[in-house]
Order: sequence, then C-alpha cells, then structure tokens
Amino acid sequence: MRAYVIGNVAIDETISVSSFPQAGASLLGREQSRDLGGKGANQSVVCGRCGLPTTLIAAVGEGFRSRMIQDQLAREPIESELIRLSGVASDFSIVFTTPDGENAIVTTTEAAESLTLDAVLRTLSKARPGDIAVLQGNLSEAVTRGILKTAREKALVTAFNPSPLRSYFPDLWPDVDLAFLNKGEAQSLTGTDGEAAARKLLAEGVRQVVLTAGGEGATLADRTGFVSVPAFPATVLDTTGAGDTFMAVAIASSALRGCDLDERALRHASAASALTVGRCGTRSAFPTEQELAGILAD
Repeated sequence: MRAYVIGNVAIDETISVSSFPQAGASLLGREQSRDLGGKGANQSVVCGRCGLPTTLIAAVGEGFRSRMIQDQLAREPIESELIRLSGVASDFSIVFTTPDGENAIVTTTEAAESLTLDAVLRTLSKARPGDIAVLQGNLSEAVTRGILKTAREKALVTAFNPSPLRSYFPDLWPDVDLAFLNKGEAQSLTGTDGEAAARKLLAEGVRQVVLTAGGEGATLADRTGFVSVPAFPATVLDTTGAGDTFMAVAIASSALRGCDLDERALRHASAASALTVGRCGTRSAFPTEQELAGILAD
C-alpha cells in the first residue's frame, strides 16, 4: 500500500510576535525559523517517517525557495515527484506565532494552483487499488475534482483535509472516504459542530470523519458510531503543522495495520501531535522516524 499525497510544498518563514497584527499596525518580531512546509509536504514527510511508502506530487516554481525545497525533500524517506513550472515563484508561507503557541498563517498558492491534472495523473497512473490519495485545499478546483474522480475509478482510498476552505468543498463529500476537519472547518462546511457535523458529513457520503479540537482531543465518526480520544499531554510552543501530523499519523497507523481508521490510530496521532506542538518550526518539529516507530509500536 502506498500513499500518494497531492498538494502544495512551500518554505515556511516563522516570525515570533507578541500578538497577531491588526489592520494598520506595525509590530516588532523575531525570525524564529525558515523550514520546509506546505500541507502537502508536511503530510507526506510524516507519512514517510511512519514507514508508509509515500509519494509527494507537488509543483515548484523558480528561485532560491525551489532549491531549498528540493534539498530538504531529498533528506526525507519519500519519493518526490516535483513538477517544475517556469514563470512562477515557489510557494511560501509567513507564519506568525505568539508566546502561547498559537499561529496565524499567510500562504501563497501560485505554484500549487498552477499544477495541472495531466501532470498529476502521470504519476497517479502508477497507483493500485487500495492505495491512498491524500489531498488538501491548496489545489485548483478542477484539479481537486479530477483527482477525486480518478481515485474513485482506480478504487483508491481518498483522504481529504479541507484546508484552506473553498466554497465548492461540500460538493466533494461523495468522493471522500476519510475527512479530517478541525472545529472551525466543520462549522464552516456544515453549519454545525461536534457529532451533528459528523453526522451531516456521513449522510453526504463520507465513510469516516475525524474531527480535531486541539487540546480537547479528537473524535472519529462512522456508521458504527463515535469514538473520542483525549489530547496527549503537551507543552505547547508552536502549533504549526500539528494538524498535518495528526492526519498523516492516523492514516499511516491504520494503513500499516491494514485496517480502517480506529481508536488506536487516533491515539497514535495524538501522541505524535503532542511532540510537534512542543517544538518550533515545521519539518524540524515533526517526530523523527525513531519517535514515530516507538509511537506506532504502542
């Protein structure tokens, strides 16, 4: 079984600030880190470190960030299919982080949104029934819809994290097997929250729904019922990438055991996320291969 993560790859530039900027305000900040990021890259790196065979499909542009992306991905236990684009810049994120560990992120998506369906399908043609197609919200609508349609035709398992939010996402649920949403995303996309939000998504065709709530834990919902797990104790320094860690570890845990998402997968994901939030940065904050091996063996 292989995970094909189709999404964005970026360079995250994290700035430590005392509070988030308000309109018209100027703030003093301190550069905290410059690291590999982007939701697609994050999820692929963590899946790969879990030991799940993983291929990242993403677009990169020109300039120094493209070279940084290639260099850092080459150090990870994944296959990277980078589609090189001319005339556009590689994507990057400005991450503002406050002393309590909360963050606000501004991300460019020019490269990700320039990725074409044909380019994706050339690599996805290698996928076999039962492989996993993992998507987020950074690609264009046409490409996202095309990937999900192709995944259905090839009998792939589809996992979707609807972030950043787009207006057309509610149309996608019939083609999504596994949906991972935080509280804000669930409220925006369903008009409700908690178990009511999960029931609505299940009724619209999603097979399994995972609702994450940071320090309040996470809930797994499917047609057999609901399972909740508490958040793993953590000292929060930086929440950047925590949701990506959670999703990737949950997917890898279940895939490596040859089963659907379950309580054990969510417990593994919670333990891994606790490590991520206790460190600063993005890629550098993710659990190592050794740490993930210990978590998954539990």
